[in-house]
Amino acid sequence: MYNKTAIALLFITLTGCMPIIYPPGIKNNTARLSNSFFFTEDGVGLPLRQWLPKTEPYAIIIALHGFNDYSSFFQLPGEYFSNSGIACFAYDQRGFGGTINRGLWAGDTAYTDDLLTLITLLTNRYPKKPIYLIGESMGGAIIINTMSRQNVPTVAGIVLSAPALWARSTMPWYQTSLLWTMAHSMPWLTLTGKGVKVMPSDNIKMLRALGKDPLVIKATRIETLYGLTDLMDEAYNNAALLNGDTLMLYGDKDDIIPKKPTYDFLHTFLKTDDKEKTVAFYQNGYHMLLRDLQAETVWNDIAAWIKNKSTQLPSGADVRARNILTETISRTMEIN
Repeated sequence: MYNKTAIALLFITLTGCMPIIYPPGIKNNTARLSNSFFFTEDGVGLPLRQWLPKTEPYAIIIALHGFNDYSSFFQLPGEYFSNSGIACFAYDQRGFGGTINRGLWAGDTAYTDDLLTLITLLTNRYPKKPIYLIGESMGGAIIINTMSRQNVPTVAGIVLSAPALWARSTMPWYQTSLLWTMAHSMPWLTLTGKGVKVMPSDNIKMLRALGKDPLVIKATRIETLYGLTDLMDEAYNNAALLNGDTLMLYGDKDDIIPKKPTYDFLHTFLKTDDKEKTVAFYQNGYHMLLRDLQAETVWNDIAAWIKNKSTQLPSGADVRARNILTETISRTMEIN
């Protein structure tokens, strides 16, 4: 009798709590841009940062931040690219930075819809200028999912900086089981990550500044982690569907997104030959490639790729990636 009661209580606990998505409201507004906000169709103002060149830009960049981060992640790259004649825009995505519902997951559809809306707004503002998308980590996964849809706006190019591709299919079973159990029993619980031994960047000064920044989320709800994992699942599975010329960047010392899901994604992604595709592996690169100590090397590669997608990157990181991926594929064939 006791065992049946315990099982019944456990079932009620697990089914009574579910990870919740906090989606946008009704779309009854006209999307628009101000100097400091991107106003969406449901009337929400997402904080917006702009880095504009002094003269007419020759290209436009939309930059998407990573998990628990916000638009300031692009401050130094934005200054670099704007000085090169590129207009840059970055916004706080829903649930992050200075947005309402801070810390709450808005769902993949909300994130992709917001990006598509901003692409349209900037296409209207700069009708004859090429638009490029740059996404770091979670931002990269959102770009993958957005540009894997049918009938999406044409962009000139996509830059994925260590995109979040750690799908459940590449995680150990105990990790996915624990995440599911916690998300369906204590979705409101927050985790800080204290005690986890990872090094997201070699730029210690930058990491300390992030630790003091009140707009960087330090404690994450379990249901938000669950939503992020759903996002990564979809991005990983969209490897063959990504529309657009793409530059993908990855650091050999990335402690956040493991090599296996990244390499598996690339092996599928590179099989489709309809678009220009460049992969760059940085030997001394960490997860935050755009803010590492060698970040300017990465910025320079991106700028060179934007100007001419078919030439070798100045750093040679694309040649290194080709060699590593060729060797990896050869080893896989030998094992099979």
